[in-house]
Amino acid sequence: PGSYRLMIANGQVSESAGAAPAGVMFRKVDGPVLGERDDAIVRLNAGLAREALRLDLEGSVDPLIHIDHRIEGEAAHVIDGTAINVADNASAVVVETYSGSDKAHLGNHAAYVSLGRNARLTHVQIDLSGAEATHFASVEYDLAQGAHLHTLVVHAGSALARTQAFARFAGAGAHADFGGLNLASGNQHLDLTLSIDHAVPGTTSEERIKQVARDGARSVFQGKIVVARDAQKTDARMMSQGLMLSERAEIFSKPELEIFADDVQCGHGSTCGEMDDESLFYLMSRGIPRGEAEAMLVRAFLAELVDTLEDEYLQQAINDIIERWLDAGVASVAA
Repeated sequence: PGSYRLMIANGQVSESAGAAPAGVMFRKVDGPVLGERDDAIVRLNAGLAREALRLDLEGSVDPLIHIDHRIEGEAAHVIDGTAINVADNASAVVVETYSGSDKAHLGNHAAYVSLGRNARLTHVQIDLSGAEATHFASVEYDLAQGAHLHTLVVHAGSALARTQAFARFAGAGAHADFGGLNLASGNQHLDLTLSIDHAVPGTTSEERIKQVARDGARSVFQGKIVVARDAQKTDARMMSQGLMLSERAEIFSKPELEIFADDVQCGHGSTCGEMDDESLFYLMSRGIPRGEAEAMLVRAFLAELVDTLEDEYLQQAINDIIERWLDAGVASVAA
């Protein structure tokens, strides 16, 4: 409620209804938004991109900015992009959602996000595409001195999805929290890929990934932290946690560190397992049905990600997505 909405429909930037809030400037620009990168998805986007949305943010932007990517009509291959520039000392919350008609679309979305000195940005990307769709999203982050970035990627749609983020810390004192959530069911394949480059001294990051898979779904996380030779005093920590709700579900996790400096604090970890039987028994012994007990444990497992968001309406929206995913699992078991 109260968000300012911009739409990119079938790859074309639409005119906004109503005046932009203070500190928000946007326009249509030509061509790709990402730099050159040896990656097939990025190159495909760069080769076919025709137009993109450029969003410039200044001061303390209020309300939340919602960029609504949609692919409507019959099955199509759609390329689009956004370029988000957060000025020095500015702050904002930007949410990008991806959805459309229930056809076998292929969406290839790109975003370039630049944070100025001491800028603060919360950037959330949510895939709600149809069950037959393929969803690709690539995002580049560039953080200047003292910038603070908070991200969250939620995969809750598409038959095949990958969101890949490439972050570069270019200024001392920059900090970023990267979050990711895969909600995989049926025969879905959901992939989160993260590459972080600590290029200068005195930067910090924390990466926390949650994966939940049921039925015959496959969930993947691959993440890399690179600390350059001159990037002393880097503090970077990565954790991936997976929860499998059925015997056929698969979760893959591949955290990596490449450290070329010698005065750093870095670590990574990965855990994966089934529902804890003792916790489940504890709840059921107090009269809670098994289905609701399992749902309670999944909510608790994911709360750590959602609770980090400061906007209460955004928290509620993502909790609603989780509830719909849980309800769909109960309905499939009943059927």
